[in-house]
Order: sequence, then structure tokens, then C-alpha cells
Amino acid sequence: MYCKKILLSLMLLGMCGILAKAQTTYLSSQQPKTRILFIFDASNSMWGDWQSDKKIHIANRLLSKMIDSLENYPNVELALRVYGHQYEYKLHNCNDTKLEVPFGPNNFQRIQQKLKTIRPKGTTPIAMSLAAAEQDFASATNSRNIIILITDGIEECSGNPCEVSQALQRKGIMLKPFIIGIGTGQTLDLSCVGNYLDASSEKAFDQALTIIIEQIFNKTTCQVSLLDANGKPTESNVNMSFIDESNNTLAYNYIHTMNPRGLPDTLYLNAMPSYRIKVHTLPPVEVEHVKLNPGTHTVIPIDVPQGNLLVKTTTAKSTRYNSVPVIVRKSGSAEIVNVQYFNIAEKYLTGKYDLEILCLPRVYINNVDVSQSYTTQIKVADPGVAIIQKGEFGYGSLYVVKDGKDEWIYNLRSDDTSESIMLQPGTYKVVFRKDKEYQTIKTWEHVFVVKSNATTNVNVPK
Repeated sequence: MYCKKILLSLMLLGMCGILAKAQTTYLSSQQPKTRILFIFDASNSMWGDWQSDKKIHIANRLLSKMIDSLENYPNVELALRVYGHQYEYKLHNCNDTKLEVPFGPNNFQRIQQKLKTIRPKGTTPIAMSLAAAEQDFASATNSRNIIILITDGIEECSGNPCEVSQALQRKGIMLKPFIIGIGTGQTLDLSCVGNYLDASSEKAFDQALTIIIEQIFNKTTCQVSLLDANGKPTESNVNMSFIDESNNTLAYNYIHTMNPRGLPDTLYLNAMPSYRIKVHTLPPVEVEHVKLNPGTHTVIPIDVPQGNLLVKTTTAKSTRYNSVPVIVRKSGSAEIVNVQYFNIAEKYLTGKYDLEILCLPRVYINNVDVSQSYTTQIKVADPGVAIIQKGEFGYGSLYVVKDGKDEWIYNLRSDDTSESIMLQPGTYKVVFRKDKEYQTIKTWEHVFVVKSNATTNVNVPK
């Protein structure tokens, strides 16, 4: 009996181990892959002496060391592209670039072995190598695509590395590349291509590789504090778009949320690009050039003080105007901020707004003040209904009479003999001429009054 209990316990432990491994495998499969393409300079100048050895030997050794460390990270695939290693320098072959090791699982040692066989020969086609990277990443799905370019010189062919890199970023093919300029004694003008790190010594080269790993893999966090009029982070539940400024593409799209402690929720973001954050308030607020420090926590304050605006009729719970649009503009501006509807409160940034209510006749209310955490209520008189019985087809118009003047508001339908029109309380005039009447002087006019929540019948004489 005792042995059976031991055997059962061992079986349960084994099953737990299998389930845990399966769960880890499942979670790992759900996370995006990090695909790193090394573009390695093997042009003739890499035979140059640099501190303790030749540049090519130092670069091979330190890059192999970096590849060893990358084996400890989950969901990582590597590839190696080399340029300048197939044709002699005197041939100046600008097509001398080759994907030596394509992306694949567990190919770390294969890349290290290939590096040992590389012999520098030719020229420096950086732009051509970057352009070819688009096909290198072609099979990538659900992945972060990263390029690490290691070079000791500038473009020696007719290509433009800056334009090629920026085009690939705009397409979303890759994130902004890393460039390590090794042993040049001067800063290479490659900052337009990507994140440039100058390696003036072996130690600086090793440090540059470490910095790149930290920027790629360290968790970078931030909190977006949406500040009210008092400078407190109380605003929330607003859509936020994070736009990668390097390629003007949408990187993240989140609804701002407060955590259980009542503080802005923590976000985990890629630290490499700088962002333009657009907070979709009414009207929207944008903050440009937001940079995050890799592996650290950043608080991003954005001023978005808000209040509510509610438009309703004077009679409680009236639904007569529920389908009537209310155009909202910033005071003094022609640009539309929003179109809202009766009995539905909408949030706006604090300030003054002009309203245009599309009832008949239109109602204009200017300089409406929206204050922090307060609901500004605008009340409009309940409409009445005018039923115009024309008896025959014809042509006509409707005017509102204000201060002794007639103001046109509506053309009657010529294909109907009866119309029911919802109107604001006031004095109106109808003008009508029958379809078969050929004398203008036979135009008929009539003044009538509309009251809230009442029906007025207007009968056109036959």
C-alpha cells in the first residue's frame, strides 16, 4: 500500500511537470519573436590593425560572445548577412552582399562558425545590404524585426543607406536599426540610418553590444498621467495612440486605465523609437518626441482637463429631439470638434464652445463654458408640430418671423400634399403656390404660431 502511494505521488509530479512545460511552451508561442539580423562588414578595410588585433578578428570574437548571451533569451531567432567578402576590392562589386545564415531556430553556433570563415575582400555596399534585408525578414510573422549593422566605413557605392532604412521603417519591415562604427577614429555619419553607437576601442565595442541587448530585451515601462485642471492624474478611460516617429506608423493603441490603487496603469513598451502620443479627447491632444529610457520607468504627464456637456429639452425625459445632431466647435472656430445628440453627455477639454443645434429653425448657442469635472447642461425648448395640409401638389417655403423680419428655414416638398414638421416655439409664415397655377400673384401666405408640445394645423385653401 505504501509503495502504491509513492508510485501515485511520482506519477502526479510527472504529470505536473509535463503540464507546466506545456503551459510554458504555449505562453512562449503566444509571445512575438524577436528576430535579429546581423549585417556584418567584411570589406577590405576590416583587415586594418586595431588595438590588440585585426578589426575582423576582434569583431568576430565580440560578436560571437554576444550571440552566446542571446541563447539565454526566449523566442529569439538570428540571421547573418555579410557584405564585401565575395569579390576583390579592385572589382568594386556593389552587389557583394549575401545572406549567409537565414533565420531559423537554434542556429547560434551555425552563425558563429560562419563568422570564423569570413575573409574580408571588397567594397562597402551598405544601402544594398539594407535593402536586401526586406527579403531576409520576408518569412517573419508576429515578430519584432531588428537589424544590427557592424561596419568600419561609410557607403562606397551609389546607394543611400538613410533613404533605404527609413523606407523599411515606414513599411513596418523593421524597427530603427542599430549601427556600430568600429575602430574608425571618427564618428561615421550614419545617425540617419538608425541608432548609431561609436566604438572607438575594443572595450567601447563590447559595451555597445551590451547596450543594444539591454535596449532590445530590458522591460521598459511608463505611466501616462492624464492631468486635470488641478494637475492631478484623475482623467482616464480615453483612447491613446502611440505613433512611432521614425516611420509615422501606429505602434500601440490603448484605452487609458486606472489600476486597482487608483493610479494610471503601467504600460510595457518598446524603448527604441521615440513616440508621438495622441490622446483622443475632444478635441484631441498630441505630445511629440516622447523618448523612453530602456529598462527604466517613465511617467508621461499630459494636460487633458475635462468636463461634460449635456444638451436636453426643457421637459424632463423628452425624446422628441433624440435624433437631432448638435454640432460642437471651439468658440470662434469653424472646425467641428464633435457632433453629439440630445440626452447623451459628452466629455470635452475644459474651455468655451459654440453649439449649432440642427433643429428647425437652427439654434445657435455661443461661448458655452465646460469646466473641470462638471456637467454643463444646455436646455432647448421642447418643439411643437405644424401639420401643413396642402390639398394639392405645389411649391412652397417656410419662414420664421423674428423682430418683424421673415427668415427662410425650409422648402416644402412638392411631391406631397401633407407634411408634419417639428418646429421650435415661435411665429412662422408659410408661402405656397399650387402646381397647376400659372400666375405668380396666386401665391398664398399664412402666419401661424407653434407652441411647445402642441400641434398646429395649417390648411392651405383649395
